[in-house]
Amino acid sequence: MLNKPLIGINADYRSAKGNQPAFSVVTAGYYDHVLHAGGIPLIVPPQNSEDDMHAILDRLDGFVLIGGADLDPRRDGFMLHSAVKPMESRRELFDRQLARIIADRKLPVFGIGVGMQLLNVTMGGNLFLHIPEDLPSALPHRDPLDPNHRHGLLITPGSLMDRVYGDGEIRVNSRHHMALDEVAPCFNVTARCADGVVEAIESNRSDWLAIGTQFHPESEARSALDVRIFEEFIDAIRMAASIPLRLAA
Repeated sequence: MLNKPLIGINADYRSAKGNQPAFSVVTAGYYDHVLHAGGIPLIVPPQNSEDDMHAILDRLDGFVLIGGADLDPRRDGFMLHSAVKPMESRRELFDRQLARIIADRKLPVFGIGVGMQLLNVTMGGNLFLHIPEDLPSALPHRDPLDPNHRHGLLITPGSLMDRVYGDGEIRVNSRHHMALDEVAPCFNVTARCADGVVEAIESNRSDWLAIGTQFHPESEARSALDVRIFEEFIDAIRMAASIPLRLAA
């Protein structure tokens, strides 16, 4: 490992339309916060060679699975709900294969938004397809008119989320309509909204650093505390590899 951990970040994908060529894109918040936390980001675009994926992961110390559009529930044996807007097939096929390999290798991973949902599905969990119908008593988790919509968070004591937020009122951004239903056996729920919707998970395996947040600590709607999740993730990778911790700026 280098003096700074090398952190992979998957990329979103847009297919060609009209005169616009196909392209990949990554919101700057993902790599900016990896950099701020003391890591070196490496963008990994969609591809289909498993051998190449292993070659890339051989060189990485951790991975951030980014947010985006919805996972297609038909790939997990469920019907497609009218509210589900699946991500591009090329990205989804890559992401699902990538998440499986990451889990098999027990590479440290941080899943955000649909990235957390992907980790849960990969490890045997499943999803609510539309909160307003599946959980009609739930609080609003998305406001189409307010990209900065927020709700409270209830933290599990002793968790990484507890180290990040500590005591006091916690409010995080919220812009999702799908959510975790059955949580995969290898994960513990470490944060929920007051209505019970899962907002953060952490691996309960001692040999795998894996965390996920349904909210987006990389977004412009983040709080100063949200950013510390990236710092906890990078610092945990450093500690596991006996690399000196990131120095505060």
